[in-house]
Amino acid sequence: MIEKATLFFASWELFREAALSGAIAGFMLGLLGVYVVLRRMVFLSAALSQTAGLGVATAFLLAAWGTPAWIASPTLGAVAASLLTVYLLTRGNDRHVSRDSLLGAAFLLGSAGTIAIGSRIPQELHDVQTLLLGSAVAVSPEGFRLIVVTGIATVIWHAWWWRGFAAVTVDRDDAAVRGLPTRGLAILLLVSIAVAVSVTTRVLGALPAFAFSVIPAVAALRLAPNIPGALTIAAIIGAVGGFGGYFLAYLLDFPVGASQTILCVAMLAVVFAVKR
Repeated sequence: MIEKATLFFASWELFREAALSGAIAGFMLGLLGVYVVLRRMVFLSAALSQTAGLGVATAFLLAAWGTPAWIASPTLGAVAASLLTVYLLTRGNDRHVSRDSLLGAAFLLGSAGTIAIGSRIPQELHDVQTLLLGSAVAVSPEGFRLIVVTGIATVIWHAWWWRGFAAVTVDRDDAAVRGLPTRGLAILLLVSIAVAVSVTTRVLGALPAFAFSVIPAVAALRLAPNIPGALTIAAIIGAVGGFGGYFLAYLLDFPVGASQTILCVAMLAVVFAVKR
């Protein structure tokens, strides 16, 4: 085991993009996950990751049909599908159709649609399976740059707007009384979550995207006395889960997404054991 760990760092050039992509995605989604958990929208992350996968699979299918590359872009497909899900979320809140019902339908459509489309493009079947399970061992330079740019933009955006996002998350009525544009802030928050989840799904897969956006936040809210503390702790736990999960996958020959998810759950279990 020690020899294998030594070999990992000796061959750092081979694993750098994938390992750092996991750390950046975990940091970014761990931070955003605090808002997801506080607003009791855990199912939103699941629906976004699955619909983003459907968008990527659709892009693969369009490419197989000879569609121009700029239209059949997997990244564009992932972001567009996630933003459509957010649109449905903001519209579906009446007595006839609840938000949970729409998210449930989006989750099922994303999962089933990705599998169905994958069966029509056998040459991309491995990529589709990677989307669902997050089993990518390597990350392309383009994917790495995408996750870096998205991570930096997300952290800067939320460092600037966190007070407004926190206000509409914790007590929207109080934020409205204080004169804050609650609807606009809520939409901006949801859009940033959708973009981050869709990019992570495109680069790493749906499973780690869902795990990073929920589990670190649950652990952080158990530990932190306030929202800034929770945002910081969740981001750190997510980064550790992303990088450490990739390292454990290499050591134990586990699928990467499963290893990252299991490590995040293990850290959550430790937190609950200590706090109890």
